[in-house]
Amino acid sequence: MIKALTRRGNMQYDVTIFQTPRQREKKGHQQVYRINIPADSRKHCLEETFSRFNVTDRIPANYKGRFLSTGDIILIDEGRGGQYYYQLKPGGWVPINRITLL
Repeated sequence: MIKALTRRGNMQYDVTIFQTPRQREKKGHQQVYRINIPADSRKHCLEETFSRFNVTDRIPANYKGRFLSTGDIILIDEGRGGQYYYQLKPGGWVPINRITLL
């Protein structure tokens, strides 16, 4: 019962996608899109973002980037909760330092 009362439920995560001009480049990431993703955890947010931007029917009409692929970076901004950067690696999403973007 307590768990049900304290559960946060779906939050709106502020997600920014960074991609390089050409696929598989290691430097030069630029912001390509920003969106709010409803999810109940950061992990769920990453999964939902990947799903949304890799299924043709789910991609927003005004999205100008490419499908998410290895090397792309996601910023999850939780306001006062902090900013969290993740890079897509062959094994999945890996947390990275902000400095990697520069």
